[in-house]
Amino acid sequence: MSTEHLTRHSRSAPPAAVLASKVPEVTLYFWIIKVLTTGMGETASDYLAHLFGPVPAVGLGGVALVASLALQFAVRRYVAWIYWTAIVMVSVFGTMAADVLHVGLGVPYVISTPLFLIALCAVFAVWYASERTLSIHSIRTRRREAFYWATVLATFALGTAAGDLSATVGLGYLGSAVLYAVAIAVPAIAHKWGSLNAVAAFWTAYVITRPLGASVADWMALSHARGGLGFGLGPVTASWTVAIVGFVGYLALSRRDVQNDSPGTVEPV
Repeated sequence: MSTEHLTRHSRSAPPAAVLASKVPEVTLYFWIIKVLTTGMGETASDYLAHLFGPVPAVGLGGVALVASLALQFAVRRYVAWIYWTAIVMVSVFGTMAADVLHVGLGVPYVISTPLFLIALCAVFAVWYASERTLSIHSIRTRRREAFYWATVLATFALGTAAGDLSATVGLGYLGSAVLYAVAIAVPAIAHKWGSLNAVAAFWTAYVITRPLGASVADWMALSHARGGLGFGLGPVTASWTVAIVGFVGYLALSRRDVQNDSPGTVEPV
């Protein structure tokens, strides 16, 4: 084998530390499933707490979260059902984390919301200082994947606290849902008109999906006395789960959300 052939081969073969894309392409399906997982996580967390008690529920949620993330880190590329299972478990456990801070430790939402915002900003700051990018299209190394999931967990905890804060200061669950439905359009409009870059617009919308989905799910599940439709935690959790499974199954078969992996530049770990 010639030296020239060896050189060409070494340039075309990426190091083992570099992965194929580990996250889905951002499409309409992405946002639909994201909102569904936030609502399902909200009601599932409350349902499990009522069924098993708060402490066993948190323990069960923590074990399931670790298992789902371990599976996500183990695969070498994006797999729809594995990725979205991890997102669901982050949603469930993120809700539990926010609820433990409020119910278990007595921290009011007006305090926990800015605390989770500070935590999210800290994750972003460390991620950017280390990698010089916050783009989800750059999630091709283990370190960036770890930053990505730390960010996702922080956004779910922040969104849970923010949604509960708005619901308890007079807006109610339906009012909160309307508020966040309007708010989520702001980053899209700002990006379209050029005043907000794509990465900032994505993460802003990503945070807002959490209180949006959770507010809608709570409105559907909770009793009339609490401003809801009274469908119940169990039925809402089950119905939203069926919807998630349907959309994820479609994407797994169609692969419409798989990012194109270009064999170009390899970024350092």
